[in-house]
Amino acid sequence: MAVCIVCGRNLEKDKNDCECGVSYNEILLKYKDSADQGDVVAQYNLGYMYDKGEGVAQDKSKAIEWYRKAAEQGHVNAQCNLGLMYDKGEGVAQDKSKAFEWYRKAAEQGDAWAQNNLGYMYNEGEGVEQDKNKAIEWYRKAAEQGHAGAQFNLGYMYDTGEGVAQDKSKAIEWYRKAADQGDACAQYNLGYMYDKGEGVEQDKSKAIEWYRKAAEQGVAKAQNNLGCMYNKGEGVAQDKSKAFEWYRKAAEQGDAGAQYNLGCMYNTGEGVAQDKSKAFEWYRKAADQGNALAQYNLGCIYDGEGVAQDKSKALEWFRKAAEQGVARAQYNLGCMYCNGDFVLRNYYTAIEWYKKAAEQGLVNAQYALGCMYHDRYADYKHQDYDLAMKYFQMAAENGHKEAQKKFDAMSKKFYRFFNRLKNFFLDALESGG
Repeated sequence: MAVCIVCGRNLEKDKNDCECGVSYNEILLKYKDSADQGDVVAQYNLGYMYDKGEGVAQDKSKAIEWYRKAAEQGHVNAQCNLGLMYDKGEGVAQDKSKAFEWYRKAAEQGDAWAQNNLGYMYNEGEGVEQDKNKAIEWYRKAAEQGHAGAQFNLGYMYDTGEGVAQDKSKAIEWYRKAADQGDACAQYNLGYMYDKGEGVEQDKSKAIEWYRKAAEQGVAKAQNNLGCMYNKGEGVAQDKSKAFEWYRKAAEQGDAGAQYNLGCMYNTGEGVAQDKSKAFEWYRKAADQGNALAQYNLGCIYDGEGVAQDKSKALEWFRKAAEQGVARAQYNLGCMYCNGDFVLRNYYTAIEWYKKAAEQGLVNAQYALGCMYHDRYADYKHQDYDLAMKYFQMAAENGHKEAQKKFDAMSKKFYRFFNRLKNFFLDALESGG
């Protein structure tokens, strides 16, 4: 998951504040009176109340006014929150440069929230020239103060090798610090690293543990991955029903991978009653977000597997999936061009798509290419017995029995041809002698 920016500071309590039996109106009047006299804490708190609409109608412009008064007196929380409002364009025209300046003032006073936000701006090049090294510097300052967001961000930089030499072990270290504080993004990333064995010995049980923590906080990718682990029985007893439930949670948040997985479960009736129409619905949601496998499955459905056959839509979805590298979609697209199936027959285009699938090891595409080069599907230019034998052999080595027969037959045919050719030259030599 990507680097995150965090929000600003909360309400600051004055030593004389007492919440017992005091109305918001009384608190507001007290803060207003003190703020007018230049009390910096009151100015900050008044800004916060207007910012969040606590005890008063929300008014971002008035929040800016009071935050600025406090910030100009050096109040670190006010500086941080004022930076945040310029950052988001709340109550004031968005201005990343001014956001950077206020974050810097607070960060230089040691405020961890501002240090993290300053690191983010250096990392993204917002309001300042991008500088990954300075991003690392400020993330580290905040992280060493225990700021969970900065710990996650620093872990991410080590994970990806941005601004620092890639070090998966250090990424794990910082992710763990953030995860132990409840940071959901760090929990997900830590789960992923245990799942894949990156920077740490692979441990599916620990992956489950961290995925679950993140999933229970609503992280869609964690929910999807947890569903996958229940579906496969990795690190946990296989449970298709639980897999379905976690897929559903992630899918309802718009996660394309989970939408595809949910479609598969409805399609096969695993973990839920089989429902082809719901399978189609979820495949479509995932496909519209660019999920290649969902696009391929939609192509299959429109090709006659579950809805009214529509070859033009099948062609459309196969093409989308094929362009993303799905070998089966590439093969199916090749078949449609080879057979002229709702598209103008074009053997050259068929060969092009078959080759893409064959290069990924799809045996049917390898066999189809052997046939096309052997049987003159296109023209004499494309008839090539060497290539035919090459693709028949590839398919045969991948277990295609018919390809094995054709390869054997061609081998014998070439052997007989060359044997006759050899005898012809031998006879000619003898006659000439």
